[in-house]
Amino acid sequence: MVTLGLLIRLEAKPGKEADVENLLKGGLPLVQQEPATTAWFGIRLGPSTFGIFDVFPDESGREAHLSGRVAAALKENAELFARAPDIEKIDVMAAKLPG
Repeated sequence: MVTLGLLIRLEAKPGKEADVENLLKGGLPLVQQEPATTAWFGIRLGPSTFGIFDVFPDESGREAHLSGRVAAALKENAELFARAPDIEKIDVMAAKLPG
């Protein structure tokens, strides 16, 4: 059961949209190695606005993700973004997941 999540908004600098898209696509193999990341989505919200939505069973899973390899990749590629990522910690009220 998932109870917590993250909603992260990313704004690409002009001309860096494809790089941000590729960065998010490259994040999938990294989060597949995180047992406490129950679901992870790299999303596009607009022409230059991207995001990550992910969910966890508990706070320790969320914190492990925040200090994991995807977070490190976002920091290492800060030059792609118009501003720092907007990270919102959220509570999951209801969820439908496979299995």
